[in-house]
Amino acid sequence: MHVFRLRGNFETLDIYSAALFELGARGLEEKPGEVWAYFPERIELPFPGEWQELPDTDWLEAYKRDLQPVRAGPFVVLAPWHTWEGPEKRIVIEPGMAFGTGHHETTRMALATLAERVEPGMRVLDLGTGSGILAIGAALLGAEALGIDIDPAVIPQATENARRNQVKVQFQVGSLDDIAGPFDLVVANLYAELHAYFAQKYRGLFGVCGTLILTGILAEREGIVTSALEAAGFGLLARRQEGEWVCLTYAAR
Repeated sequence: MHVFRLRGNFETLDIYSAALFELGARGLEEKPGEVWAYFPERIELPFPGEWQELPDTDWLEAYKRDLQPVRAGPFVVLAPWHTWEGPEKRIVIEPGMAFGTGHHETTRMALATLAERVEPGMRVLDLGTGSGILAIGAALLGAEALGIDIDPAVIPQATENARRNQVKVQFQVGSLDDIAGPFDLVVANLYAELHAYFAQKYRGLFGVCGTLILTGILAEREGIVTSALEAAGFGLLARRQEGEWVCLTYAAR
C-alpha cells in the first residue's frame, strides 16, 4: 500500500482531501500538520507531500492501530472497530470517508464548545459539515441540526454517519448563501480569511440573538477574525486554544 503524506495548514488539507478521494485514495487519516492518503498504487499528485510505502498486508491494520479514540468535552469520537467503556457520549465516525474524525484540534475544540452552548430544542447549523461530526454532536445534545457543505461527495457519508449514531440530522449541498435562518447557534470549522469574509453574512443567520462558534483559525491569524466579527456586531464570549489553533465563541447582538 502506498501512502501520500500531504502537508499544510488546516484549510489546504480540507480542500485537498476531497480531491484525493477523487484521485483514488482508499482512506484518509488526519495527523498533526498533515493528512495521510492511502492509495493502492503510486500516482502523480499535484500536491505538496511525499510518498511512503507500507506492506500491502499491513496497511489497514496499521491504520486501525494508530487511530485511537479521542475525547472532546463530554464526547468520545470512535471508529466503528473501537470499543469504549466510559461514560462519554459516543460519536462513531467512519474514518477516511470525509474530513473530520475528531483527531484534529479544531474539531475537538468545536465539540467541547458545542457541549457548553447547545441546549435541547435549539436550531443548529454546521457550516462546512464534512463528515457531519459537529452536526451529529449537536443532535446528540438534543438540537435540531442542519449540516451543509459545498462538496456533494460528503453528504452521503455524513448521512450514513448520522444513521450510525442513531440521530436525525438534515444534510444538504450548499453554501452560506443557500441557507435561511434564523438559527440559535451556528458552528463553522473553516479558516480565518473565510470567517472574516462571512462576518456580515453570519449575522444574517440569527434573529435577535444567537451564538456563533468559529474554529479552523490559526492563532497567528486570529486578529483577522476578531476585527471582522466585531465590526459585524458580534461580541466575544469565550476563547480556547489548542496548539496553534483557536476556537472563538461569539454572541450575535
